[in-house]
Amino acid sequence: MNAFGDSVASPTVWAVTTVVLVAVLALDIFVIARRPHEPTMAEVGRHLAVFIGLAVLFGIGLAIFAEPHALSHNPSAEFFAGWLTEYSLSVDNLFIFIIIMANFKVPREYQQTALMVGIVLALIMRGAFIFLGAAAINQFSWVFYLFGLFLVYTAVKLAREGGEDEDEYEENRLVRFAEKNLPATSDWHGTHLLAKVGGKRLMTPMFFVVLTLGTTDLLFALDSIPAIYGLTRDPYIVFTANLFALMGLRQLYFLIGGLLERLIYLSYGLAFLLGFIGVKLILHALHENELPFINGGHHVEWAPDIPIWLSLAVILGTLAITTVASLIGSRRMSEAERDAVTGPRRDWEHD
Repeated sequence: MNAFGDSVASPTVWAVTTVVLVAVLALDIFVIARRPHEPTMAEVGRHLAVFIGLAVLFGIGLAIFAEPHALSHNPSAEFFAGWLTEYSLSVDNLFIFIIIMANFKVPREYQQTALMVGIVLALIMRGAFIFLGAAAINQFSWVFYLFGLFLVYTAVKLAREGGEDEDEYEENRLVRFAEKNLPATSDWHGTHLLAKVGGKRLMTPMFFVVLTLGTTDLLFALDSIPAIYGLTRDPYIVFTANLFALMGLRQLYFLIGGLLERLIYLSYGLAFLLGFIGVKLILHALHENELPFINGGHHVEWAPDIPIWLSLAVILGTLAITTVASLIGSRRMSEAERDAVTGPRRDWEHD
């Protein structure tokens, strides 16, 4: 069996989907590169509505045209569950993106260019994770144990830290190494990654911003890819759900930057979701167990497979409750109290 297994998508559908969605991304990059600017709320609102609409239409299309397969018993529901999960994780990631922009003092008009390049890099890296995950799952069913335990560990860690992880953000080792060892200039040269100064080719601040965004999103993939494989085993659905979530991330960054500070319980909601999906993966692993030291290598009869409709209901309910509780709770708090939960307000709009 190949890495794709009995996928809902044929090689032709894979090719068409990839070409169309990559073309959309390329068009977006081309427009941004031609005209770096600070987008208006109306502009990002329209673009975000288009991306969300496309995702909804794609999910409806799966409901109409896609037949259940060995790896996908309900393609449409699995896509919506995966897309919503990836999108909610992406919202949490925006906290880190805001801090990165603030730390590097990225001019407002260059922020969407940096985000778009970083998102494209993240898409490439997540694509590699998706295919590696699909191959591992097809060859070794016990991988679900590892995915499940990792998600439960991540959920516990996230719940304990709450909003404090944003305050404690530090540059990763690769970025610190690059900043110390690569020839660089502190002056901005538009959106260029390299600039020629005094006859020497130097790295610009934009280079380090893009490097930081790309490597940070690679770390995010360690959570998101196992999470979505807990909702579907079809790599086509995993890929498209990630792609649609990333396509709207840039617009979401500019549209709800202020709202993020009011989502005071977001980390706890995501911790619950990751824990739920982690338990779901472990139960699935027990249901298909092949490890000889667990129940003699036979499947555990009492371990149920949580149906996708229940997973989708839990995801929607958790996101709704988290959002409403956050908005109500933040209204009752003073600014100092909100700072204690989510960290002090940061000025992320730089001239």
